[in-house]
Formats: sequence, C-alpha cells, structure tokens
Amino acid sequence: MKIVIYTFSRQGYQLMKKIRCGLQQMDNNIEIYEIVKCSSMESLSEKRSLLECVQEWFYRAEVLIFIGAAGIAVRSIAPFLKHKAKDPAVLVIDEKGNYCISLLSGHTGGGNAWCKKVSAVFGGTPVITTATDCEGLFAVDEFARRNKLQILDWKMAKRISAAILEGKKIGFVSDCSIEGIVPKELYKLENKEKKKDLWINISYRNDQEGLLLIPPIIVVGIGCKKNTSFEKIAEAVTKALLEEKIKEEAVCLLASIDLKKEEQGILRFSKEMGIPFVTFQAEDLKKVEGVFSESAFVEQTTGVSNVCERSAVLASGGELLCKKKIYDGVTIALARKKKVIYFE
Repeated sequence: MKIVIYTFSRQGYQLMKKIRCGLQQMDNNIEIYEIVKCSSMESLSEKRSLLECVQEWFYRAEVLIFIGAAGIAVRSIAPFLKHKAKDPAVLVIDEKGNYCISLLSGHTGGGNAWCKKVSAVFGGTPVITTATDCEGLFAVDEFARRNKLQILDWKMAKRISAAILEGKKIGFVSDCSIEGIVPKELYKLENKEKKKDLWINISYRNDQEGLLLIPPIIVVGIGCKKNTSFEKIAEAVTKALLEEKIKEEAVCLLASIDLKKEEQGILRFSKEMGIPFVTFQAEDLKKVEGVFSESAFVEQTTGVSNVCERSAVLASGGELLCKKKIYDGVTIALARKKKVIYFE
C-alpha cells in the first residue's frame, strides 16, 4: 500500500507529519511518500513541477492526499484521469485540518473509506458526496471493492446504482458462500430462470448474465516440458479457460512443481498477465489428497505422478474443477479457492 501526500505550506507540512505518524501507527506496512511544494521551505521543496510529481505517482500509489485547495488537486490530477476502475483514491484536506474531502474513486478506489480513516487521525470532518453513501444505500462498486470482486460492465453497474437510488430492489445470486446481513436494497434470487432486467451475479463463469462480479478464485496448475514457449503456455491456459467457460479475470494464481520455478515461458506469462506464480516440492505435492490423473513418465521425471492437478489443488486449498487437459505438450488443470462474500 502506497500513499503520497502533497502539501504547499508550513502549516500543511505540520499536518502532513501528523497524518504520516497516525497512518503508520494504524499499519506499519503502509509506505508514505511526502512531497512539499513551498517556496518558504526551499530546502524541503521539490524542484519539479507539481504536475510532474503527480504524474510520477498517479498509477503507482493507491491513495493521493493533497493538503491545500481543492482546485490545486483537481487541476493536478485532471490530465491523468482514466476510469474509476483504474484511478487511485484522491483526498483533499484544508491546511487547518478541518475537513477531509473524498475527491476521486470514493468506492472502487476506497476513497470514502480512506477519507474516514485519515480524518480520524487529525480529528477532521470527513466529506463524502457519493449519492448512495449520502442516502445510506447499498453501493455495488464499494461492495465489489471490499470483497475483491471485479466489475467489467460499468454501465450496468451505474444502472443498478440509479435503480437503487430510485427505491428499486435488486436481485442477486452467488457462486460463493454469503455471510452477513443482506442489505434491504437487495434480495436473493432463488431461481436463476426468473431473471430481471437488472440483477447482480457473483460468478467466475463466462456464460452468465446480469451484472457479473468476478471473484479471483481460480488457480491454474501447469505442467510442461523444459523450455516450453510463452506462446504455448498462453494458448494452453486460454483454451482450458474457454472450454470450461471460466472468465480470465477469475484467475488469481498459477502453480506448478519447483522444477519449473525458472521456466521462462511460465514466468513471462505470469508477468504479462499480472498473475502470481507459485511452485511446490514434489514431496508436498505427493501429500495432496484426492483422485488425480496418474502418469508413470511424469513420476519418473518429477518425482510425483501428476503436477498440474496436485499443484492447482494445493495452491487453491479448495477443489479441483477441471482435471488434466493436454495442449501440445502443456498440461493444464483448474482448481477453485474457497471464498466467502461478506455483507456488512
């Protein structure tokens, strides 16, 4: 977690120090970067323009905090805005510490939650203007953020929020277990065949309707020959997901045996797709319980009778969804993590 604080006066600088101390007491894993732009504090003042300083961090940090006028923050971030799914949370605090405004990415970027946390540090008043929050209503994008669910159809998400603001109830279904009290704005659809125009569908499958909220719960187990190309790895994973009707966005992890920890094709695929890659020793894979496809050749080569299925199950801690599939020498298996969806 990276937070960048910008300030433009001596008074703002003192408030910056207070915020830094308070946030690090909350969580010492937070990385906080301070940027001062103040002519009366020349020794501390950043020589680059504010625009350059903002550009450096806009897509590297999760939260940007401006201590100063809201207009300065707006003009500084304007050139870099893309979409609420990508933009960081942006907060604005007056230099006296009276108010903390959630300016950008209040829901998806966690701006509203951070606004409350940061204002609590210095005793300021959080200012939150998102309609659902003002009305105390369910917000689908905030719900997705808290539960680490990915939204692909933002137009439908806006339609659902608009419907909720109009007092309509929205149905939902989920492939994952549900805990907590379901908000009054929602109701559980008991029969998927009775679909409304607008409804929420928490699912990892690509053959679903409604507003899809995708949980990152699919682990891809991979086995391959030495020096298998990136292209073959990518093609094999893509084909397996398509055949099993699983969304690519649901994949959270790649897994294999430790003999493959330096396999360049897998490593490149991991990097380009932004999916972590983990490996296990043969002895650990042998201990995984279940009924797996067996191969004497694989056991002779690796020390375990199956790599892809066992590594997928071990990495997921859940169940095998798809047994071994072979694509031009690359073996793929898919497993599903256990995940609980929480309503507050």
